[in-house]
Amino acid sequence: MTDGPAEMIAALIDGKAEGRYGLSDINQRAHALQAAWLAERSGCGAALIVAALLHDIGHMVHDLGENPAAEGVDDRHEQVGYDFLRDYFGPLVTEPVRLHVAAKRYLCAVEADYFRRLSEDSVLSLSLQGGPMAEQEAEAFAALPHAVAAVQLRRFDEAAKVNGLVTPGVEHFLPYVRVCLLGEDR
Repeated sequence: MTDGPAEMIAALIDGKAEGRYGLSDINQRAHALQAAWLAERSGCGAALIVAALLHDIGHMVHDLGENPAAEGVDDRHEQVGYDFLRDYFGPLVTEPVRLHVAAKRYLCAVEADYFRRLSEDSVLSLSLQGGPMAEQEAEAFAALPHAVAAVQLRRFDEAAKVNGLVTPGVEHFLPYVRVCLLGEDR
């Protein structure tokens, strides 16, 4: 297959992910690959590996620059990414992507030390994203069908900020992408 959705996604990651990842020392590509690699190494299924790879694709398809949070702008990258991905993937991939910011807010509300472990850029964006959830909001989030996957994805997201970490390239993850694509003959 040439020039299909998997190749288009690979081209986005390889071609538009050079931008710095927030305030960290890595770029978007390294962050995406680290998150997918962590999911794979943790034994996750294809859908969560793909969600980890693509969770921040909203940053790659919007035109708000490398770090809108520094300008006081919530880029809503989780919704932008979800809107982009739902043409290609089902809810096992798209819902954790859509919910990964809510998962950060949830974890800040239910785990006493989670906020303390956030990176500087995650703390900055959290303030723009609504801060930690209130108790009722956290209960409602926990009841969502894809909340557990979103929390797993969030943990990979926070851990995927290691400067110089060697991971497989995007081509390594394309078989997972192809398995998860809608409408693919399998």
